[in-house]
Amino acid sequence: MWETYLKNVRTLIVDDQDFIRSLLRHILGVLGCQQITDAESGAQAWAIIRDNPPDLLIADWEMGDMDGLELVKKIRNDPASPDRFMPIIMITAHSERPRIITARDAGVNEFVMKPVSAKTLFSRLNAVIEHPRRFVRTGEYFGPDRRRKRIFVDYERRDTKKKEDVKAVDAVNKEMSQDEINDMLNPDAADSEAAVIEAEAEVKT
Repeated sequence: MWETYLKNVRTLIVDDQDFIRSLLRHILGVLGCQQITDAESGAQAWAIIRDNPPDLLIADWEMGDMDGLELVKKIRNDPASPDRFMPIIMITAHSERPRIITARDAGVNEFVMKPVSAKTLFSRLNAVIEHPRRFVRTGEYFGPDRRRKRIFVDYERRDTKKKEDVKAVDAVNKEMSQDEINDMLNPDAADSEAAVIEAEAEVKT
């Protein structure tokens, strides 16, 4: 079922490292994707998107002339964007809580930590396709609904003791696990564990 669906999904991979692009191509191919295009920069990806928008974007955060975050903002907010509702999965080697919040607030659908595994990528694809969040506009923000349960430190509180403040800052800057990131972005969504396990088994064979 998934292979049948994914083979018709036009996917654009954006990363400035050849190895990562090749790895993502391989994983997506194993999962059933057949229509895959790649770009080595945000600027190149934006040109591709304007000319022939994909159904799904997988983009690295840290790149040269236009990084992944800038690309996400252009897709969500630029009047020239051909598809402001495009599903976007961002990948990065850094997962500190403020960065995840920044990516979420730019309009990212899902977030995947490096090194990328087939199981993790499949679970985020499953979340985007099977449990899509509705899009909303609130002030200057346009993107997936961010109204989720609160799991991060309240920056506005000033009535705690100094030691507690230091611990709070450390907690904020601590790198999050993939499960914590998933919970922040989709705390109410249950991934299909059977589907994820099946996909992982296929990759190993």
